[in-house]
Amino acid sequence: MRERVAIVGAGVSGLTCGVLLAERGYRAAIFAEEVGQHTTSAVAAAIWYPYDAEPVDAVIAWALATYIVLVELSGDSQTGVSMIEQRALSRTGEIQIPVWATKLGGRRLQSNVATGLRPIPHRALRGGGNDGIPAGFTSGFSLNVPLMDTTIYLDYLAKRFARAGGEIRVARCDSLEDLSSDFALIVNCSGVGAKMLAHDVAVEPHRGQVAIVPKIDLPYAVVCDDPPLMYAIPRAHDCVFGGSNELSDNRNVDLADTARIIAECSRTLNIAPPKPIAQRVGLRPFRKSGVRV
Repeated sequence: MRERVAIVGAGVSGLTCGVLLAERGYRAAIFAEEVGQHTTSAVAAAIWYPYDAEPVDAVIAWALATYIVLVELSGDSQTGVSMIEQRALSRTGEIQIPVWATKLGGRRLQSNVATGLRPIPHRALRGGGNDGIPAGFTSGFSLNVPLMDTTIYLDYLAKRFARAGGEIRVARCDSLEDLSSDFALIVNCSGVGAKMLAHDVAVEPHRGQVAIVPKIDLPYAVVCDDPPLMYAIPRAHDCVFGGSNELSDNRNVDLADTARIIAECSRTLNIAPPKPIAQRVGLRPFRKSGVRV
């Protein structure tokens, strides 16, 4: 056995670090006040796509490395990872397909009619092929990407961590110094908690709200980064409607946000607004100067 390692935070970053270290022989322990479905990671729609992270060049490289691993995991139904077509849309002008997306097979979506745009027909929701662009959008492109159903994926990582001998301690960590004497290495995966834990005033909370709605037979995910942010991500047992991205540390559900999210997603998909099963809020960690290691 090698040195003892502490990981602070039990979201996808903390669990992944824990798995990789424990499986390589380190005595790893995760410290977290929130675990499983109570973490920010559990709120995420969790479709693979570089978003809201800096520095861009480094993030793309990291994301592509992650893509390869997730594609491999998608071959195991127990992981909660699957491959899905993602349709990225724009409300203004011609969307630019990133070079990295082109290399992964990204292709431009075409309008169905020469005189204008029309909503996604109901036959598409039943699994029929359709390359159209919904009304209200001007262009888009399609790309096959990994989707992590966090209701399954987080448990998969936790079980894999435990099998490798890792330990999760549900406890609040107020200071990294409190752990330093017992561990040779500390990995800080506390997300927005790093603002206080690492005394880093550059950390910003980017508030994201989603509505979980009943399962929709949608054969692809729909995403638009233009304001207002919108995405509809189908999962095994439900569908995630989103979203929001604002500088705020308010974790309370905003009913007005929920109404706007459901209305915009329903309009895009050309369906009657579904009743939400749940409403969730998470705080994305962000630093203008980039990820800090």
